[in-house]
Amino acid sequence: MKWIVGIFIVIPALEIALFILSGKLIGIWPTLAFLMLTGMIGIWLVKQQGLAVIEKARREVSYGRLPSEAILDGICVLIGGVLLLTPGFFTDILGVFLLLPFTRALMKPYIARWLKSFFRTKTFFHFYRFYR
Repeated sequence: MKWIVGIFIVIPALEIALFILSGKLIGIWPTLAFLMLTGMIGIWLVKQQGLAVIEKARREVSYGRLPSEAILDGICVLIGGVLLLTPGFFTDILGVFLLLPFTRALMKPYIARWLKSFFRTKTFFHFYRFYR
């Protein structure tokens, strides 16, 4: 539950602070241009990595194996793409981190553990009662 607060309060506040800092350092137009550039690069990266993941899954299926590694890669590419399309410097860094294959490998064990927990409990989030 604590990380939900971080997602909806801390990250937007961090993004706003980075926008203001960037605007003061390089100006508003270069900041906006940089954000648009990262969005376009994000779209290109998602397309390239998404096609590579699909090909990897297709290859695994043709060998008669379950494409579990490719599924994890696909989840990382999807989340990374959403983060890159979300305006902000911090989310762009996280998005690139999930899109590049060598850094994506660092996140896959955590995502696999989260998915195992999800399928075991059949819940995305664990909500707690606020009243007791």
